[in-house]
Amino acid sequence: MLTNRQIAILDHLIRLYTSSSQPIGSKTLMEETEIDTSSATIRNELSHLEKLGFIQKTHSSSGRIPSIKGYRFYIDHLVRPREVDQEKLNNISQVLGNHVKEMDDIMHQSAQLLSELTNYTAIVLGPRAATIRLTGFRLIALNENYIMAIIQTDHGNIENKVFKWPKTIDESDLIKVANIFNEHLVGHSLTEVSRKLQRDIPFLIRKYASSAIDMYVRLESIFDESTEERYHVSGKLNLLDFSDNMDRKKLKSLYSLLDDSDGLTPLINQIKRDFDVRIGEEINNDLFSDLSLVTATYNVSKYGKGVIAILGPTSMAYDETIGVLDVFRKQLTHTLLKYYLD
Repeated sequence: MLTNRQIAILDHLIRLYTSSSQPIGSKTLMEETEIDTSSATIRNELSHLEKLGFIQKTHSSSGRIPSIKGYRFYIDHLVRPREVDQEKLNNISQVLGNHVKEMDDIMHQSAQLLSELTNYTAIVLGPRAATIRLTGFRLIALNENYIMAIIQTDHGNIENKVFKWPKTIDESDLIKVANIFNEHLVGHSLTEVSRKLQRDIPFLIRKYASSAIDMYVRLESIFDESTEERYHVSGKLNLLDFSDNMDRKKLKSLYSLLDDSDGLTPLINQIKRDFDVRIGEEINNDLFSDLSLVTATYNVSKYGKGVIAILGPTSMAYDETIGVLDVFRKQLTHTLLKYYLD
């Protein structure tokens, strides 16, 4: 159990270290904080905190830096989101206040802005497919070689996919397939649509439009692409600023993971709270052993929940990062509600 003085020293040490990236000694704590005690007492308390595993000594300095245990205690008990300055508030309002036509544009701009505001790597996930409903489906024969599939959702997304017309298909079956999709899929969430495409629709296609079964396989893959969770990642190059101790092979693997939705999904799906901070080994992936992942959810009313996240060093400025994420998710929620209602 830590005393109030030890907690205060740990709190100040972490705040000073995350703002300066320099090991903190008793002299710095005396000069730059309001801790009312002697330098000798502070040195004794630092030694005690080190023995308990909350801080550690560097090989090149008598100063201390936080350990993972220290960061965990700080995040769980001490961190206070820092107020976002007016310039950043204006920047958030300006970028997210612009009128955009596509959901992907909002998510892409959000990731870029978050990365710029924090100087870390930003990950943004829009409202999930479980809450998006299919509102329209059409098949249009462009010529004797190609067909266009038009997929529309209640989130305002319209996707046009062009693919080759199988030579074995009858034109009448093209109409039948469109009718089957509209009757049995429209009105359902994209997650349910995906299930029906695997369970119910193949039987109906074989029964009423047998020549279109080859085309159905292509259509199923198109819907699978539509239901994939789309992550927008920005600021990957910022990893170079705090990965000096990371070997080239590990850094390359980390870059590849950030480009892979399948790799990101397990990280994001672990979120259980509005705000979540995972440090190093807590992320359950060796690639993140020297990193921290700060995530926040946002809820766009009936349109579903999304996630924004910041990936940075374990020594990141947690108070500033959490403050930015809190303001950002509120503005993003407002922007998306306006987007859906316009």
